[in-house]
Amino acid sequence: MTGGGVERTATSGHLPVMYRQSLDGLQVRGDGTYLDGTFGRGGHARGVLDLLGENGRLLLMDKDPEAIAVAERDFGGDARVAIFRGSFADMARWGATGAGLDGVLLDLGVSSPQLDVAERGFSFSKDGPLDMRMDPDVGQSAAQWLATADEREIADVLWTYGEERQSRKIARTLVARREEQPITRTAQLAELIAAVMPRGKDKIHPATRSFQAIRIFINRELADLEAGLDAALSRLKPGGRLVVISFHSLEDRIVKQFINRHAKAPPANRRMPIEIPFDPQLLAIGGAQKADFDETSVNPRARSAVLRVAEKLPVQEAA
Repeated sequence: MTGGGVERTATSGHLPVMYRQSLDGLQVRGDGTYLDGTFGRGGHARGVLDLLGENGRLLLMDKDPEAIAVAERDFGGDARVAIFRGSFADMARWGATGAGLDGVLLDLGVSSPQLDVAERGFSFSKDGPLDMRMDPDVGQSAAQWLATADEREIADVLWTYGEERQSRKIARTLVARREEQPITRTAQLAELIAAVMPRGKDKIHPATRSFQAIRIFINRELADLEAGLDAALSRLKPGGRLVVISFHSLEDRIVKQFINRHAKAPPANRRMPIEIPFDPQLLAIGGAQKADFDETSVNPRARSAVLRVAEKLPVQEAA
């Protein structure tokens, strides 16, 4: 899963979403080991690497083969860097993380390059093959899923992952139309959805929530996030920082609940005769952070970004 922000490049000079807040949250030490689980095009990774000394380590992961190609091109020659193609959900299975991590950064969602390339099939504003896979070598494409899923499954996906109120109506239309012609293009899908529900007063394209929902489902984004947070906690050293940037409420809710679950004792239960001891594993560092006006004015995608930071606590010794 690659990040949702504008990536800094040699030609554009742009920074990824909440760049400074991310680095501040990580509190990078020169000799530390840090994992960027959503490399994208390397904006955050460059910032971390600039702060590392010769004994520091930067571990880079991404599902997207194009992102990995950029990582190998731009970072592969640096002895401090290791690169792995795969989901951050599997970070604990990567041997390079075995010695522990001083920081983990996850910039969730779809990246600018993925949205901007029509052939990837993520954008309803650019006509291309209806794919939506972050790793095009794994699983079904969106077109393949829409060709076989029944009406109820499609409606459930649109509601669960997109909170689309017209999910049943859209699903019914898609199933009926695919009998006449396969749904294989992004523009085709967007037009079908727009025909069902015209643009509202908020000026958001009618297909926005449905595209988000299908993308999240196809890429198992929420399941990967839950697994990735558990993996990060298992690999962080005491004092290590977890920094997560989310772009919609479903992601942020999972991150917030994860941090709270490991930072706060559950409410007391009067029916329990014995109080269950609680040893916190995380300390929440501040609350939810949002991008400032200077950033959102030049990068509209940053408007929905929410950043949360937590620090792993030392294991408490038994009294």
